[in-house]
Amino acid sequence: MLLSAVSLFPTIFALFGIQVGGPTVTRMTIRDEIILKVPVVRQRLRGPVWWVEKKGPKCIKADAVVAAALNDGSSIDFLLRDHRRIRARMGNECPTLDFYSGFYLSPEGGEICARRDEIRNRMGQACQIERLRLMVPTAPK
Repeated sequence: MLLSAVSLFPTIFALFGIQVGGPTVTRMTIRDEIILKVPVVRQRLRGPVWWVEKKGPKCIKADAVVAAALNDGSSIDFLLRDHRRIRARMGNECPTLDFYSGFYLSPEGGEICARRDEIRNRMGQACQIERLRLMVPTAPK
C-alpha cells in the first residue's frame, strides 16, 4: 500500500506543475524580502547558433525566469518561460566566474530591472545589472 502511494508522487507533482529532477528557480522570503535563487544551466549544443543583441526591456518579470546561462566575463543570460533569452550586462569589474553554482536576486515589485537590481553570488559579492538586452538567434554566416 505504501509502495503504491509513493509511486504516485511523480504523477501528483506533474498535475501541480512541479518539476522533478531539473534545476528550478527557488523563491524564498526572508524578513518580508523576496529572494530568488537562480540555477545556472549548461548550454546544450544543438548546432552552431549565433546570438545577436537587440534593444531589450528595462525590466523583466521575476516569475518568467526559469534559469540562467553564463557566456562571457561580463554578462549572464536569463532563460525565460516564453523561450526568450535576455542578457544582463554587468560592469567589467564583475566577472561571472563566481556565478557557476547559481546566484541570488532580490527583485523589487516582482521585476528584475537594469540599473537597479544586483546579482549576488553565494559568497555575498554583488554586481549591478547595467542593462538588459534581447538575444535573437541567427544562422551562422
